[in-house]
Amino acid sequence: MSFNQDWEAQAENWIGWARSGKDAYWLYRDSFFELVPVPGAATLEVGCGEGRVTRDLATRGHRVIAIDASPTLIRAAREADATGSYSVADAAALPFNDDSFDLVVAYNSLMDVQDMPAAVGEIGRVLAPNGCLCACVTHPLADAGDFRERRGDAPFIIEGSYLERRAVDQVDDLDGHRMRFVGWSYPLEDYSLALEHAGLVTEAIREPPVLAEEVERDPSEQRWRRLPCFLMFRAIPSPR
Repeated sequence: MSFNQDWEAQAENWIGWARSGKDAYWLYRDSFFELVPVPGAATLEVGCGEGRVTRDLATRGHRVIAIDASPTLIRAAREADATGSYSVADAAALPFNDDSFDLVVAYNSLMDVQDMPAAVGEIGRVLAPNGCLCACVTHPLADAGDFRERRGDAPFIIEGSYLERRAVDQVDDLDGHRMRFVGWSYPLEDYSLALEHAGLVTEAIREPPVLAEEVERDPSEQRWRRLPCFLMFRAIPSPR
């Protein structure tokens, strides 16, 4: 099983957090969708949560099947999008045939599954030869340390080792919403190796800074124009 059970335990908290309209997704999604190709025959979202990325994909013309291992989150996604296709499934054992999708999207989900390489391997299996994976993860460098203060010029400190998988377990508050984030932080090489073993090659990488207007609103956000918060990439199957 690749499912991180903590996400089912935090499902109701995540629904409130994700639908607050104030978390980082709304600041970075445009950068992500610049990587996403035009709609094809079938798109799969792996780790859809409460469904906001799937809904955005559908708005852009994609025919999406979305999966998540949390029954509570799948129920919330269905309630928000009665016309969508949402199923409970394990990212490490996708219930689809080989070469079924010309696009797979994994937005901030690969660092939350129990077995990231297995999930990437399954993505490679269900991708058509002319398909692609578009993914976003918390940036490995940002996950490796922390800013010592909430200040634009605050020092960023790495106390442990960047070069190993590390458990993440932190509680954040956002305008009355409290969320416990539990998952893993990987060095960039781990993601690259997972792609290689899945028969995928990286085609594009983005490290978008936070929007300038967000810094104008809150000068402390300048720290996220010095260091990227997210890593976004597009990968395609190697020639067979």
